[in-house]
Amino acid sequence: MSRKIKLIWDFRGPASAKTAEHHEIHLKEYIAIEKLPLNITGFKIIDDMYAIAFMVVTDENMIKVRDALKPHRGEVYSE
Repeated sequence: MSRKIKLIWDFRGPASAKTAEHHEIHLKEYIAIEKLPLNITGFKIIDDMYAIAFMVVTDENMIKVRDALKPHRGEVYSE
């Protein structure tokens, strides 16, 4: 089975929560357009000035998605 990679976008400032929430919408749209095999996305509010949006991709798709969407960082995804 292929390894799963969690691509993460960091948002900071007073509007970070809303920005991360909105960014997830675009990540879902990208998954649908590109017909990616995984549909795992989300956002998480860390505190009132920091939030993240993320999507999970397979190893095979990571380079393509990384180059297209330019996440800030990534990590191995464990469910």
